[in-house]
Amino acid sequence: MKKRIIHFSLAILFVILVGWWIYSSVRDEFMKQSRDSQRRTVETIIAGFPSEPQDIEGWLARLAEDKDKNNYTAAFINEIPEPGKNLSETPKGDSELAKLLLENSAWDTEFTKGFEYASYEEIYRSVNNWTVGNKEKQALFFAPAVSLKTHDIEGVLVFAFNTDGEQDFMNMLHMLFLGAFILFFLVTWQLMVSRDPIVGFALAGLFLMTLTFIAYPLFEAVRLSFMENGRFSLSIWKTILTTKGYLSALWGSLQLGCWTATFSTIIGFMFAFVVSRTNAPLKKLITTMGILPVISPPFSLTLSIILLFGNNGLITRWLRVIGLNFSIYGLPGLVIVQTMGMFPIAFLTMTGVLQGIDSTFEEASLNLSATRLKTFTSITLPLAVPGLLSSWLLVFTTSLADFANPLLLAGDLKVLSLESYIEVTGMNRLGHGAALSLLLLLPTLTAFLAQRFWISKRSYVTVTGKPSGRITELTTPRVRRVLTGIIFTIIIILVMLYGTIFAGCFVKNWGIDYTFSLENITEALTRSRDALIDTVTLSAVAAPAAGIIAMIAALLIVRKKFFGKKLLEMLLMTPFALPGTLVGISYILAFNHAPIILVGTAAIIIINYVIRELPVGIEGGIDSLKQIDPSIEEAATDLGADQATVFRTIVLPLVRPAFLSSMSYTFVRSMTAVSAVIFLISARWYHLTVLIYNFSENLRFGLASVLSTVLIIIVFTAFGLMRLLVRENANMIKNVT
Repeated sequence: MKKRIIHFSLAILFVILVGWWIYSSVRDEFMKQSRDSQRRTVETIIAGFPSEPQDIEGWLARLAEDKDKNNYTAAFINEIPEPGKNLSETPKGDSELAKLLLENSAWDTEFTKGFEYASYEEIYRSVNNWTVGNKEKQALFFAPAVSLKTHDIEGVLVFAFNTDGEQDFMNMLHMLFLGAFILFFLVTWQLMVSRDPIVGFALAGLFLMTLTFIAYPLFEAVRLSFMENGRFSLSIWKTILTTKGYLSALWGSLQLGCWTATFSTIIGFMFAFVVSRTNAPLKKLITTMGILPVISPPFSLTLSIILLFGNNGLITRWLRVIGLNFSIYGLPGLVIVQTMGMFPIAFLTMTGVLQGIDSTFEEASLNLSATRLKTFTSITLPLAVPGLLSSWLLVFTTSLADFANPLLLAGDLKVLSLESYIEVTGMNRLGHGAALSLLLLLPTLTAFLAQRFWISKRSYVTVTGKPSGRITELTTPRVRRVLTGIIFTIIIILVMLYGTIFAGCFVKNWGIDYTFSLENITEALTRSRDALIDTVTLSAVAAPAAGIIAMIAALLIVRKKFFGKKLLEMLLMTPFALPGTLVGISYILAFNHAPIILVGTAAIIIINYVIRELPVGIEGGIDSLKQIDPSIEEAATDLGADQATVFRTIVLPLVRPAFLSSMSYTFVRSMTAVSAVIFLISARWYHLTVLIYNFSENLRFGLASVLSTVLIIIVFTAFGLMRLLVRENANMIKNVT
């Protein structure tokens, strides 16, 4: 080990020396080229100095017209002052530069040297940078003003060149070499010193990813909330924390999040339990309808409910006829809409967890004469606690961050996500919007820490070798009929809602003109061709990347001990708590300038997809890994398998349901994303859901219905292909007995 450290130190020393030489060479060459360019500009300008004194002011005025474009300002002194003496007249030209000359010409050595060079018809560049007015880091050039007519020196021309470009390049150069050194340090350490290089590389990659694409953009958002008129200020937070309306919005968000998370988790658990732990009929139909709400854009489901149950909805009108008044707006309506749209999150999470529970314990309980209810409440339900808590947390954070549904259905209810959206898009107060969005982190982090504390106190391991190939039927026929009755009632409601969307494809404009027409289909497909291709391409790239990264992160969090583990886990879970508007704005703030310029590219959209949906995959992977005994992986390691082989041949097959769920969820959420991506799209890369939203906003519901239907068809096709390409793990197949 000592020898390795010596070799590592020598390698680092060598890289530092070579890196410093390269850095110095690049820096000096760039500065030389930049200063030579500025000097040539000065030489070109002074060559055109007017011959007649009365033309000087007009000549300076023409220079000032393009000062921002030319990146310099100019002033003329019609004398060469002696050292220690003030100027006798105010310089002509730029007033701010003239003020600087008046204040410093008598005493500063650089000004004295500049005037001296000009007297010998030479050009002098200041060693230091100066502040001219409110512009910092200005390089001064002193040049002789020679008359073309008499060839005499008429005075001194002083130019102030903006060096922001030089500073930006130097900052980028510093970050480039610092990043290269850190990368080399980490790689060399893992290869030469670490006992497990692959794990080290994985950890380094995850930390780099979270710091770059989570912590850094979030820092930009936090910084913005403490800035006002370009200066540090607490006024935004004082306003947020003392305004009754904002506090009321916080309470509204908490109410909405808790009710939605509770109902969604219950419904999602029922769907997952019936599909994975019972012998109920029509499981494929239940699974299909269980994931349907997460496929379509959230505002499509909301608009369907408004068209059916709104103030002028079809069903609302019928209820009024029989004397019943009903309003879908406000907290009850939002809870219904969000529950119908978000219970698939709990369903997808719980399916993988329930499939991974070994039925041996349930069989043993029944063999010992325990009732089915007792077995369920004492064994199955406690083993599903990690999945239940994860489902509740994911739905809770999704509900807090949602703004599309409240935008249409909130009524008198105030929620933080909507207030944040209005502040950003309606009032153009980015700082207030960022602060309101950041306020949502408080309840989210509280729920996250409470969940982690609860799970850490218990063990949920059930898979200690090859899993049982059977599941025990815990429901009686009567209970099974009740569960399936509830589920099919929900399915009927979903069919009614999505039937509204499908029916909207064949009318001119739902809610306005119900005339049968096929024009919407032709027009929608024609106008959406490019957006459709872009959406599918970007989502297809993001899905496998998110799935693999999520499983790697889950494995490291569950199985490995390393410094900063809690920080990494918290950073990975943070994006799910952030409203999409905040994510979009923070990405624009962070990646619209050097050293990382991604705005307008496909990369920033894909990164947004992966980062935003990682928490679902990570939570599913963690829940599945908690049920697998680590001795299985340890046995493979003892037999000579490296970490990559263990992950590929043992871990990934055992967590296949969670892995597939992560990929599926990322794909559908990428296909249906709205809030963040609306800020990140460009002329080159557009998104189908943004187009659907624009059609809906303009009351072109027929076009929106066509595109929503196309979106559902594409996603279901992708699901079918994914099931065919990814084989079922034989060890996890369950047969009901």
